[in-house]
Amino acid sequence: MIVAACGIALTGATSAANAQAAKGASGLPLPRFVSLKSKSVNLRVGPSLDYAVAWRYMKSGLPVEIIQEYDNWRRIRDAEGTEGWVNQALLSGDRTAVAAPWMRGKGEGVFVNMRRDAKEGSTIIARVEPGAVVHVGECTGQWCHVDAKGVDGWMSQDEIWGAYPGEAFK
Repeated sequence: MIVAACGIALTGATSAANAQAAKGASGLPLPRFVSLKSKSVNLRVGPSLDYAVAWRYMKSGLPVEIIQEYDNWRRIRDAEGTEGWVNQALLSGDRTAVAAPWMRGKGEGVFVNMRRDAKEGSTIIARVEPGAVVHVGECTGQWCHVDAKGVDGWMSQDEIWGAYPGEAFK
């Protein structure tokens, strides 16, 4: 299910570079990646406290994609494709990513390589488990400079969920 859900998210993300011209009510681009600010975040079925809680995230720093805005509420999607509404106060502009969530459960010995430099063939400085959350400092459109538990290096942009294909930022 993760593969299918991520496939949908990536399909949407492929057009996201072109769709970045779309602006939400906040004036910021839609869709866009952010992260959860709090350790406990309720995902609601609608944009208000009157709506039921469908899910509770219990980890700060998790990357999510804002796909819609309504007042001070943001409709988000996580790496597994789950969607719902979160108050904007519980979101941060800090960029994080999940290392290849579509590779989780594919067996032992499956890792995402973190490299010293932003190029294929560069020295591997760490092997990151699929599903691990990393902090993203910048992306070139092909590579992202990341930090995972104090180790920093470069990961291929197509091996993370938290940056759009071709997206470049500092």
